[in-house]
Amino acid sequence: MVQAHDWEYAGHAGRIAARTWPNPEATHTILLCPGYGEHIGRYPHVADHLVAHGAEVHGIDHAGHGRSDGERVLITDFEQVVDDLHALAQHENVRRDLPVVLLGHSMGGMIAARYAQRYADQLAGLVLSGPVLGHWQPASDLAGLDQMPDEPIDPSTLSRDPAVGDAYQADPLVWHGRFRKETVTALLRCLDTITEAGALGDLPTVWLHGQDDPLVPVEGTQQGIGTLRGSDFAEKLYPGARHEILNETNRGEVLTDVDRFVAEVVRSPR
Repeated sequence: MVQAHDWEYAGHAGRIAARTWPNPEATHTILLCPGYGEHIGRYPHVADHLVAHGAEVHGIDHAGHGRSDGERVLITDFEQVVDDLHALAQHENVRRDLPVVLLGHSMGGMIAARYAQRYADQLAGLVLSGPVLGHWQPASDLAGLDQMPDEPIDPSTLSRDPAVGDAYQADPLVWHGRFRKETVTALLRCLDTITEAGALGDLPTVWLHGQDDPLVPVEGTQQGIGTLRGSDFAEKLYPGARHEILNETNRGEVLTDVDRFVAEVVRSPR
C-alpha cells in the first residue's frame, strides 16, 4: 500500500482537504473527483492500483464534504467546485510536467465533465464512472418538494459486495443525512450547463457504468452522454453491476479497463 499524505489549500468555501499518493517514477498524473456525500478517503484501493500502473494520484474532498470546510453537502454553484478542482491541478504539490487524466465518479463525474468542458486543453484524458449526466430523476423529484425527505442514500445501491455498504454506513466522514434543496437546484443547473456547452471535441473520454445501477440509472446518463460525446469516445456497461463500479465485485475488471484507457492516452497524447 502506498503511503499517502494529506495537505490542504484554499477553496471557495474555505479549506479544501487534499490527499496525494506519490510516485517518484510516475509517467502521468491522475486526479480523483469523488461523488456526493463521500470523500477521497474511500479511494485508497483505487489510488494504490493506479500508482502501481505508473500514476501519481491526487484527490480532494469537495467543499462541504469529508474533511473540507463548508456547510455539510451544501453547494450553491458547481462552477465554484470546478474552480476548486482546477486549483488542485494547478497547485505546486501537483506535478505539471506529466500528462493529466481526470477520473470522476457519480456527482464527481458531472463535475469532471464540466471541468473537461472548461479545461480540455489541460487534460490527456477523462474517465467517467457512473456519472450523473443528462437526466437524473431523483434530483428532479427532489426539486419539486418544499422539504427534503430524511432519506439517506441506500447503501445496497452501491455494490453487490455487502461489505461496501457496511463500510459506507459506518463511515463518519460520509454524509448520512438529507439532501439540501440548494444543492439539488445547483446540480440540475450544472446538468443544463453541461448540455448547453456540448461535446468534448477530441478529448479522449471513456464512460464506464454499472448496467444495474439503481442510484444513477444508465438511461438518464445516456441522454447526457449523447450531448457530451466527442470524436474520441468509448463506453462500457458492466452487467449486474450497481453504482460504485470501483467498489463492485468486478472492480478488478473495471480498474483494468481504466488502466488500458490511461495507458493509451498517455502513450499517444493529442
